[in-house]
Amino acid sequence: MSSKKSSLAALTLGAIGVVYGDIGTSVLYAFKEVFVSGHVSINEANILGLLSLFFWTLTIIVSLKYVALIMRADNAGEGGLMALLALASQSVKHKPQLRGILLMIGVFGVALFFGDGIITPAISVLSAVEGLEVVTPAAKPYVVPISLTVLFMLFAVQRRGTGDIGKFFGPITVVWFAALAYFGGLQILGNPAVLKAVFPWYAIRFISEHYGIAFITLGAVFLCVTGAEALYADMGHFGKKPIRIAWFGLVMPSLILNYFGQGALVLANPAAAENPFYLMMPDWATIPMVVLATAATVIASQALITGAFSAAKQTIQLGFLPRLSIMHTSIHDTGQIYIPAVNWILLAGVVGAVTLFGSSTALAAAYGISVSLVMVITTLLTFYVVRYGWGYPLPLCLAATGFFVVIDLAFFASNSLKIVQGGWFPLAIALVLYVIMTTWKDGRRLLNEKLRVDAIDLNSFLTAVFVSPPTRVEGSAVFLTAEPGTVPNALLHNLKHNKVLHEQNLFVTVRNHEVPWIGMNKRLEVESLGHHCWQVIVHYGFKNDLDLPKALQQIKGRGCELDAMSTSYFLSRDVVVPTIGSGMAQWREKLFAQMHHNASDAAEFLKLPNNSVVELGSKIEI
Repeated sequence: MSSKKSSLAALTLGAIGVVYGDIGTSVLYAFKEVFVSGHVSINEANILGLLSLFFWTLTIIVSLKYVALIMRADNAGEGGLMALLALASQSVKHKPQLRGILLMIGVFGVALFFGDGIITPAISVLSAVEGLEVVTPAAKPYVVPISLTVLFMLFAVQRRGTGDIGKFFGPITVVWFAALAYFGGLQILGNPAVLKAVFPWYAIRFISEHYGIAFITLGAVFLCVTGAEALYADMGHFGKKPIRIAWFGLVMPSLILNYFGQGALVLANPAAAENPFYLMMPDWATIPMVVLATAATVIASQALITGAFSAAKQTIQLGFLPRLSIMHTSIHDTGQIYIPAVNWILLAGVVGAVTLFGSSTALAAAYGISVSLVMVITTLLTFYVVRYGWGYPLPLCLAATGFFVVIDLAFFASNSLKIVQGGWFPLAIALVLYVIMTTWKDGRRLLNEKLRVDAIDLNSFLTAVFVSPPTRVEGSAVFLTAEPGTVPNALLHNLKHNKVLHEQNLFVTVRNHEVPWIGMNKRLEVESLGHHCWQVIVHYGFKNDLDLPKALQQIKGRGCELDAMSTSYFLSRDVVVPTIGSGMAQWREKLFAQMHHNASDAAEFLKLPNNSVVELGSKIEI
């Protein structure tokens, strides 16, 4: 019993560090951004109305939508947009046209997530370092260089993994939230009237009396829930209970106390609206809070970078991105991975965002639109899971998700006003990524169709070969093939040039499925083809680690004994040649051919031993 309690405590502490870093650092800039435009007059009615909007936004979006509804839509215990997309597409698999539309919507949501992955570290670290301007205005020219230095160091250490430093994330973030609650509470003690804002009619009155200004202001208010999707995305790692305990036990109370404290300060001193978070600090606490805030924003950024690595891996295994080199940074935790290409692309984007916008206020105009659109997509996908996956009545499904869709669309519409000022930046990134992902998916489909048209039936081919069999040599040959039942090009080339056949031959197809995990007991399908030949299908979920030699060890005892020292892996290295005609647009075919050429080596991706791989090339026109 005690070990179970300690495990729950450890998971809750870990969830505080990883899950809530992003939403926990929103206090640095969210309330401040409400007053940047100058549209909102500072008086008691408006401050109470704004604080009420903050309180009910956190309550409705996080507590009700994510904690109460969406966290129920787990895919074999896993969460996140990719898991939800797989769950929604499975729920409507009997409706292929609708399934195709949902996949495209979901893929665009994943592309938006990567765009958000560039903005979040930039705005978080910038807003923390800007606290130095409160200490001395002379620090202003150094804010961007210091922020870039912090970000460079953060991305540079990714290849070392987060195992050693990750254990400090939780305690540091707990201290951060405790500081938020403490300094916010001090301000509330000076003006406890702000607590009235928990009643919703203050928000309703503000919206009804200033509906134009309120609509514009929603874009800034929404910043208080950026990072809320992490509750769902990290559910598989920590579990639902620790995430819920952390939210209601520490995170939400601390955020509300701090926002209300900022409101109390601005009400007492309207000039403090310039940077209420840092101006609420006593002089002795400003520099320590800058240091703590920087640490908190680095932790928030780390959690998002780690999430980007995981999302990229899942996207690759679902067939929407080419193979990339994936390094495991922990021998104990298979979820700790490092993808060099993703790391450096993210860093380039973050540096571009910091230098292009130069301040958290300018970046706030770019922030929010991609997150609000991801939330709309999440709610839409949840509707199809609840309706078709769980089979609930249509009126109940519309009521459960329709309420949240209306709120999500209101926030998205308000954020859309910021497209010209900077909202175009994450949308442009998402659009480029969407084109890349759909081009890769369509290109793979065309390539597989071409291979199927030109394919030779494996059973018929083996029957013909063994009429007058070639010389058999010792050892085993594993031939990788995209489609089971077809002759791999590598086998044809091997027979043509080497004129031999191994003693044992396995024709292996790797299949990735729209479920997070497939257990080892369901990993292999094995069919004997005679003459010591076998057709093998290897199944993986999108969160499983691909290790083909390890999976093939399970074939022992089924009439085939694989010896690692005498097994050779034969792969076809296809060169894609774009052609004019049917298929994709010419520029997309060229893009696909380039991606196919630059894709990570299949042998590395499947963890094949380097000294046992034979690659035989061929050209394929699409």
